Amino acid sequence: MASVPALPDVTERLGYLLKHAQLRYGQLSAAALEPLGITGRQAAMLVVIDGPEALSQQEIAAELGVDRTTMVALIDELVADGLVVRRQHVADRRRNVVELTDVGRSTLRKANARTAEADREFLAPLSPADAQRLRRLLRAVAVLPMA
Repeated sequence: MASVPALPDVTERLGYLLKHAQLRYGQLSAAALEPLGITGRQAAMLVVIDGPEALSQQEIAAELGVDRTTMVALIDELVADGLVVRRQHVADRRRNVVELTDVGRSTLRKANARTAEADREFLAPLSPADAQRLRRLLRAVAVLPMA
């Protein structure tokens, strides 16, 4: 009688590991951002909006990989919370751009500090060299430019 190969332990499967790592990180970052009244997605939007140039909603959507309809709703939320404003572009009046308000800049500074703490907590089981290596490896498999 032929022996049946042993099934791999589910905790060795890449999908399982990635899912549970993301869930743990999501919980840490959500808890860190909760006192600020924003989500991780909103924090990412604030980071992109705070770039060197004022961006349109379409450019922000492209940067974050979000469809245009969803982006309008997300920006509407940030406007309602007083974190961003929509304005006409100075050089091209047909183009609207999104900019941080003073409250948005303050919230972003606090979010960056809280997210950095969540990152440290998440990566605490690793040495600093392994944490840096993990980031580099994740960028490689996510096909992101190396920093």
